[in-house]
Amino acid sequence: MNCSLRLEHITHRFGKVLALDGLDLAVPEGEIYGFLGRNGAGKTTTLRLLMGLIAPDAGRIELFGEEVRSVPVRLKQRIGFVPQEPHFYPWMTARQLGRFVGGFYPHWDDAGFERLLRRLDIPTDRKASAMSGGTRTKLALALAFATRPELLLLDEPTTGLDPVARREFNDQLIELQREQGTTVMFSSHLVGEVEQVAGRVGIIQAGATRFEGTIAGLRAQVRRIAGLDQPFGHPGFEQVRGDVYRADAGAWDAAGLPPGARVEALGLEEIFLAFARTDEVQSA
Repeated sequence: MNCSLRLEHITHRFGKVLALDGLDLAVPEGEIYGFLGRNGAGKTTTLRLLMGLIAPDAGRIELFGEEVRSVPVRLKQRIGFVPQEPHFYPWMTARQLGRFVGGFYPHWDDAGFERLLRRLDIPTDRKASAMSGGTRTKLALALAFATRPELLLLDEPTTGLDPVARREFNDQLIELQREQGTTVMFSSHLVGEVEQVAGRVGIIQAGATRFEGTIAGLRAQVRRIAGLDQPFGHPGFEQVRGDVYRADAGAWDAAGLPPGARVEALGLEEIFLAFARTDEVQSA
């Protein structure tokens, strides 16, 4: 499987605070990849590593098939970025920002940027300081796609948007991604919206990868065993949290459950919560 990016055994520390420890991710080319984790799990730190804003203490980063430690400008020019809170020069209009940003990217599509401004209903003559939060987020998306990126990194871009604006943003993202074939890494703690846009997810907890794969594969592996009197200690089964367990599909088929116990399928949000709230298991 071709990958636009890969991280292997990444560790990074801020002073004495552990940010990432044992992070492993592989984002397939041309897909929307949902990057899930609680606030503080290490999502933004991971994106900062990929943008070359910080360097890992250990591990391996591969971008576009090339191993890097410090991301060079020529690779940064192939990456688009939409932050959680876009910041623009407040006196610039959308068109002025387009001319400014376009100067840094060799494949800037000015005509495409104008189409995106119309399509996303972004006022062209209004200063950034006078735009609403939702409009600034849409402007950030337009600027990112106008660079014709091969990889688009989204750092919780819909945080703070109302449900209508959030759905509009996600619909536009899906449409634009299909048109350009861009690989997208969508960081969020909002499970429902990731489920709307992504077919593959990575879940991190406390800076380490807990799961990576398709949503369908995740549901096949992680299920609830209801009606247990004590923890299920069958070989091949990992207790994620409480009565939620993880095992290969074959192990589930072959497992003999105690009398009165039953297997229940889980939704993505229930699975994410089980992975994200693991203190109960870790302290046992």
